[in-house]
Amino acid sequence: MKTVLRYALVAVIFVPLASLAHHSFAGVFDRGTIIEIEGDLIEVSWRNPHSHLTIERTDLPGERTTWELETNGPGILQRAGVERDAFQVGDRVLVAGFGPVDDVKEMFATNIMGRNGIELILAPAASPEPRWAEERTGDYSYFRREEGDGSSPELGLFRVWSFTNTSPGLFTEANAQDFERYPMTEAAQAALQRFDPATDNPTLNCVPKGMPTIMEQPLPMEFVGEPDDEIIQLHIEEYDLVRTINMGGEEAPSSEAASPLGYSVGRWEEATLVVTTTHLNWPWFSQTGIPQSEDSVLIERFSSTEDGSRLNYSMTVTDPVNFSEPVTLENYWLFWPDEEIVQHSASCEETG
Repeated sequence: MKTVLRYALVAVIFVPLASLAHHSFAGVFDRGTIIEIEGDLIEVSWRNPHSHLTIERTDLPGERTTWELETNGPGILQRAGVERDAFQVGDRVLVAGFGPVDDVKEMFATNIMGRNGIELILAPAASPEPRWAEERTGDYSYFRREEGDGSSPELGLFRVWSFTNTSPGLFTEANAQDFERYPMTEAAQAALQRFDPATDNPTLNCVPKGMPTIMEQPLPMEFVGEPDDEIIQLHIEEYDLVRTINMGGEEAPSSEAASPLGYSVGRWEEATLVVTTTHLNWPWFSQTGIPQSEDSVLIERFSSTEDGSRLNYSMTVTDPVNFSEPVTLENYWLFWPDEEIVQHSASCEETG
């Protein structure tokens, strides 16, 4: 099987390099090379899940060109201490980041010289030391916490749960060898061979992710409701999505239309929430090209540890079109009392 990712930057940049999943961008970027550009900042869009910058600069022989830049979204930057007024339209800026693999003028920005001579670290994959300035802003240690806070165990599932990149990650297919852990059918393998991350990535143009892909998202999520409620909601900060879980163990109505998030039915097994999701028309198992059929059935299990510090999670995917046997994925989130869901505009709209 060929390596299908090449050097597509399909990950939120703070995720360990061994785990390529999460988001896509307008272009394909060369992760092995850092380039620098300098120019005038003519547009700033704080978007969920990715912020967008436009820089105009003068290239030899005196031609004005425009560069389109992606970087982490406002929720990630805010938690790292990078505030919105750190750079503004009209600023003269120096930016470093991953350049494109072709001739398009695009970059994933990792460092930018902000106002008052302070260098902003926009992604922890950037240099651990500032490139240009003695002062820096941008601390991503928040996302590398290994343990949660065991307070308030009586809350059960109903709280905000935080992503940590110390977890195993839901999808880990960063290279061809990792794909081999999936029992893919011949049809799925053929689809994977045809997948081009530059054009086929399912979240190009910021299309909100469906199930199961959305459950890899690297931002907080919150269970809203009570154990006895007929409906429990799972609020997901990325794309400001809300999953609805219908409690009571009933199957989806026969008239239910398929959708990217599907129809979810939940039940309690003691303190574990078991959720079965059907009626899916999201065509991807993951962003890396493994397909998903409308016959797919997802069974998730959510359970908090006794002290309330951690949410353990497993998902079993049964898709006879693409997998010769069920596939089980596992992950976990941590609890921190000071965390909350940050509300953004809808998918990729400017947030200010």
